[in-house]
Amino acid sequence: MLPELLTEGAKNTLVFTLFSFTGGFVLGLLVALARISRTRWLRWPAAVFTDTLRGLPALLTIIFIGYGIPIATGWQFPFPKYFPGCLALSLVGGAYMAETIRAGIEGVPRGQMEAARSLGMPYRMAMRRVVLPQAFRLVIPPMTNELVLLFKDTSLLAVLGTLAGGKEITKFA
Repeated sequence: MLPELLTEGAKNTLVFTLFSFTGGFVLGLLVALARISRTRWLRWPAAVFTDTLRGLPALLTIIFIGYGIPIATGWQFPFPKYFPGCLALSLVGGAYMAETIRAGIEGVPRGQMEAARSLGMPYRMAMRRVVLPQAFRLVIPPMTNELVLLFKDTSLLAVLGTLAGGKEITKFA
């Protein structure tokens, strides 16, 4: 009985971690690109998003997503076993990853973008083919650190309660 429960807890922890990391990475990339944008109407919301979610404790975000939204709106999440926890951790992880990716983009020497532009590449193509691959090479270590932090933060999802089969690994410790 106990080994099956431990296996289920480990599986759920990995599911929460991988989905949250994937969602946070996509969100972080979009927010980072908005953060370095020249247009003010993209920069300001991105800055507010990162500063707000990095300033709030992850537990508060989890409680707000898991209980606040359903109570305030009456709307239930589509997959209540995983969706609220993954969404909350994706938002928190995305805020941190946005700053990491932005720092990686700014860490690429400006001459790389200038060289790509002088070859006739449009800005978006130069960013996609020249700058972002170099930036991702720079941000691999901090992103690995964020993956470990998300793995540890899955234990905070215990405040959302558990459905049948929805326990994560620390519930079995």
